[in-house]
Amino acid sequence: MQYLLMLFVEESAWHRMSDDEKVHQGAAYTAYTEALKKAGAWVGSNRLQDTATATTVRLANGKSQVLDGPYVETKEQLGGYYLIEAADLDAALGWAARCPTASHGVVEVRPVWAMPGSSAA
Repeated sequence: MQYLLMLFVEESAWHRMSDDEKVHQGAAYTAYTEALKKAGAWVGSNRLQDTATATTVRLANGKSQVLDGPYVETKEQLGGYYLIEAADLDAALGWAARCPTASHGVVEVRPVWAMPGSSAA
């Protein structure tokens, strides 16, 4: 079964890090990604650009409304994700606990609802 690990972090923290801290963080994520790949659990992953680049779309009274920026205001923002393959929720939670984000942010784990014809089906 596929699970989405959503990585929530305080995005301004990255900009406050020293270059050495950024290198260390990058290495931690590279090692984590390699561990997922070695275990055959990695399906895909990416880091997201800052929330300042977000655009929000909603339908109101049948008309599209487009707003600059994210819709929600929170301390932690969605900064990236991993799409993984795991036997069950416990296995997915184990991978989430190993994710570097768990030490300085939040990793939300959700099972993917497999749609007919999708790669998750």
